[in-house]
Amino acid sequence: MKVFKFGGASVKDAAGVKNLSSIVHHQHGQLVVVVSAMGKTTNLLETLCNAYFHKDPKVASIMKELKSFHLAIVDSLFPLNDEVYKHLEELFTNLENILSSESSLCYDYEYDRIICFGELISTTIISDYLKMEGIDNQFIDIRKYLKTDQNYRNANIDLELSGQLCREAFDFNTAPVFVTQGFIAGTRTNQTTTLGREGSDYTAALLANLLNAEDVTIWKDVPGVMNADPKEYDKAQVISRMSYKEAIELSHFGAKVIHPKTIKPIQNKQIPLYVRSFLHPESTGTVIQEIDEHLKLPPIYINKANQCLLTLTPRDFSFIAEEKLSHIFAILAQYKLKLNLMQNSAISFSFCIDCNSAVFNTFLEQLQEEFEVRYNQNVKLITIRHYNDEIIREIIGDSPTLVEQRSRTTAQFVLRNHI
Repeated sequence: MKVFKFGGASVKDAAGVKNLSSIVHHQHGQLVVVVSAMGKTTNLLETLCNAYFHKDPKVASIMKELKSFHLAIVDSLFPLNDEVYKHLEELFTNLENILSSESSLCYDYEYDRIICFGELISTTIISDYLKMEGIDNQFIDIRKYLKTDQNYRNANIDLELSGQLCREAFDFNTAPVFVTQGFIAGTRTNQTTTLGREGSDYTAALLANLLNAEDVTIWKDVPGVMNADPKEYDKAQVISRMSYKEAIELSHFGAKVIHPKTIKPIQNKQIPLYVRSFLHPESTGTVIQEIDEHLKLPPIYINKANQCLLTLTPRDFSFIAEEKLSHIFAILAQYKLKLNLMQNSAISFSFCIDCNSAVFNTFLEQLQEEFEVRYNQNVKLITIRHYNDEIIREIIGDSPTLVEQRSRTTAQFVLRNHI
């Protein structure tokens, strides 16, 4: 049994859905297909959630845009099929019922129960299209089988319960192919949760672990894991083999090709992970697996935009010691903000985080109760793994650097976002 994961870029339009169908058609044997929301649907649903939570009258127009986008794809794929329209109308009605009700006071809860519709809609369309193309498959609402705690927007999986439920649900005696959602899950009380932004890779890895898959393939718009984003660096090259350890380091530093939580479930059962191009499915791409020998890797360049650099200084001029750091980390955890870089001196602590405009002001106000806070928004964090002086000169040049930090294998630079 194999697991295929298709991201939003791979199913952004009707041509993408047809391409997915072709890839699945050429796969023989048992298969679980994990699919993200189509195109930029998750971004649109985030806008919709914010409008709903803050009682913005734009809710109706955003909902109209969501429906129009998906129905245009469906019109291209299903000229004579009424069944898929019924399935989608049910989903749209469920979402509209949420939007017409009073919001709770918990943004994260509302976020999860709205954002899930992106994956539910995409998998409904894809499952129905595969059936129309003669590919027998079963649709699975993964929220019933991947069970989590109530840590909305970054839920933790109950592996034992999820394993039991998934092994019962994914019964290949009933169908050779299963189509299900990435990114979303559910609590024991059937509340929707999500596994962290871009979490569909993690879903694929979890299902591979729980169902003892032979391997996992993540289908991307790049030819494999590359040493840089080819849109930003014209010398980017494919890395054909990579260890689990290197992959998890890259994901930690923000490499977009793999979600940070993806590696652990597959490494625990030694399941190979392939990263391949849906544009060129004949190419081999990259394989990530346990590798004993030391691989000679090229410098790997990761650029994280939309960062915020903050420097905290205690108002009472006390040291930044363990107690202060513990308090800072507790506040970061409270707002679900991940540290991408940190650096401290005797009486200051600097760190870089992803900018989250929804919580930044309240986060800042809480810090200012105890610390003097200086900050720069919209900065870049550039990470270079396996760096050398030549690549640093090439990538960084004479750009003004706010923070620089180097270890044996990794160099990081925070730059003003004007280069």
